[in-house]
Amino acid sequence: MKTVILRTASNFLLPVLLLFSVFILLRGHYLPGGGFIGGLVAAIAFVLDAFANGLENTKKLLKIHPGFLMPVGLSLSVLAAVSPIFFADAPIMTGLWASNPIPVIGSVGSALFFDVGVFLVVIGAALTIIFTISESA
Repeated sequence: MKTVILRTASNFLLPVLLLFSVFILLRGHYLPGGGFIGGLVAAIAFVLDAFANGLENTKKLLKIHPGFLMPVGLSLSVLAAVSPIFFADAPIMTGLWASNPIPVIGSVGSALFFDVGVFLVVIGAALTIIFTISESA
């Protein structure tokens, strides 16, 4: 299904959907949203691009295999979860927050790094599954 309309719409929607996924990710540690939903939106953006422009073009756009994102994201989440033990002598998963907020992002803390890790794991898992199914078909 490589119609001109779908290809053109995909070229405009990919950056918009990726930006929206980052918005949902950053919104998530204060309001509903977060790494899981943001990762799904980002994965959907790349799946739409794969439908419109072909799987090989989407893989070139990603530049790395999506399976590489899973261990990186999992490592980041685990580090964010255990960091309170080392930095604050607090239990695992205790939120650590920076003293000064960043203007656009807000208060940066271990919850944000945990969410970014989940974001990467979800993108990697979803795209690996979809790309593997697409290649075998």
